This record gives sequence, structure tokens and C-alpha cells, in this order.
Amino acid sequence: MADRESARRVEKPWGHELIWAHTDRYVGKLLVIEAGHRLSLQKHLKKDESIFVVRGKLRLVLGDEAGQLQEIDLGPGEHRRIPTGRVHRFIALERVELMEVSTPELDDVVRLEDDYGRKGRSEA
Repeated sequence: MADRESARRVEKPWGHELIWAHTDRYVGKLLVIEAGHRLSLQKHLKKDESIFVVRGKLRLVLGDEAGQLQEIDLGPGEHRRIPTGRVHRFIALERVELMEVSTPELDDVVRLEDDYGRKGRSEA
């Protein structure tokens, strides 16, 4: 997959993503999650990602090594890694902007719960 010349906006029911880098080795995104919305409770079979909160307040629900879900509130400048296979969810306590850098598997989403009726395997 070749590097994309320009950023690509992808509308989502919770806000939008701006994919600003996409190569065969990594992807860079800006996620904008509107206040009160949350992404799917999900995991990835291959994808490994790291997030960095730019603006707003995010509640990260993240499974620990034993599989127990922990809630972690993150503000601007805070970051976390989400290893492959870990169950997670992003919740916007207020409008939040976060950078995500990951391996390139955009369609690797296994939704366990979803507020928008998108449960199951996903095509991004």
C-alpha cells in the first residue's frame, strides 16, 4: 500500500477520523469523538495501537493482562498503548481529539458491544 498524499476524513456515528498517514507499515489518525459518545467495546486480532490525547477528556476502558476491564481517565498530553488482543473502548467525557498511531490493519475490528448497531467483525 502506498503512502497517501492527502489526509482522508471518515465520518463515524460518534464523530470522525482524519487519516493523515497510511503506509504498509503504520497508520496515523486524528479521532474526534463528540461529547457523550463512545466507540465500540472492541479488540483487534493483529492491530497494535497507541493513543495520545490532544484536547478534551477521554475515558479509556482497557482490559488488563487478566482480562479485567479498567477505566482510565486521560486528559491532554496523556497517552496509552493498546496491545493486540486487548479489549478496549474510548468514551468522550467531553469533546475529545486524540492521535492514534497503529499498525496498518484498518479493517481489523472485532466489536463486542456497539451503541450504533455495528456488532461483530468490521470493515473499518
